[in-house]
Amino acid sequence: MIICQNLSKFYGDHPALQNLNLKLEAGDAFGFIGPNGAGKTTTIRILATLQEPSEGDAWVGGFSVSNEPDAVREVLGYMPDQFGLYEGMRSWEYLEFYAAAYRVPRQRWKSLIDEVLELTDLTVKKQSFVETLSTGMRQRLCLAKTLLHDPKVLVLDEPASGLDPRARIELKLLLKELSRMGKTLLVSSHILPELADFCNKVGIIEAGRLLASGPVNSILAQASRDRYRLRIRVLQRTEEARALIERSLEVSDLSEEAEALVLTTAAGLEAQADLLDRLVRDGFRPVEFAQLKTDLEQIFLEVTQGITQ
Repeated sequence: MIICQNLSKFYGDHPALQNLNLKLEAGDAFGFIGPNGAGKTTTIRILATLQEPSEGDAWVGGFSVSNEPDAVREVLGYMPDQFGLYEGMRSWEYLEFYAAAYRVPRQRWKSLIDEVLELTDLTVKKQSFVETLSTGMRQRLCLAKTLLHDPKVLVLDEPASGLDPRARIELKLLLKELSRMGKTLLVSSHILPELADFCNKVGIIEAGRLLASGPVNSILAQASRDRYRLRIRVLQRTEEARALIERSLEVSDLSEEAEALVLTTAAGLEAQADLLDRLVRDGFRPVEFAQLKTDLEQIFLEVTQGITQ
């Protein structure tokens, strides 16, 4: 449903996006990860036909963003990271405005508006003025208007930005439901653990280049191969325990978090068992010795270098 082929964007001599190649199938939920200025929004704006690529091309639903922008807009729903709400409008009036903009036949407005309000759990706010809505409700209202023309592909730029924890959970559940309905989702976000909850694919971008892309499980498995992250907590002599660990294992990224030692090592299970046995025998009284599951945040930190454009 989304194909990017050697997609590049330059502003003068400055490369905002360089040779992006990406393929998403129908029903994929793709998490687009990267720091500010990495090229996420540039990619999204090109897919939404709001910017033209300098090189390469992209296809949405089989239509070229360069040569068939009108056809792309019919199959794509775009939710920007910042959007305007018109004061003095009630929620249903706001949605009617966009139904007209999407050229939805007038006779379908009422049923469609009721459907998207129900889907986004905003039915009780149908008569409310948009300026009275909370930030989370405004985000859901913007998503509701994005769904009015029943797009096959949804491109959402930082949809959870500025939301409190409860609103983020509600939005995540809504995106899961849209994915279950067969929509293809491309979602950029800084809230990495939540992306892993509903995305089946992720891509990590930095300085305009896609550094890693593929199924979430494959990326997690590849990052964890022949490497372990351990969390060790002892009741006493923590600094001595740290020294013993460094003598016993080849470690990296050894740090202290909430009274526990967290480290990365290539040492196998036998070496880890020997270390635990030594901690017990030497009286350190270990109360926690666990392997930590590699998550998207850890992969992001390992793959990226903190480069900004």
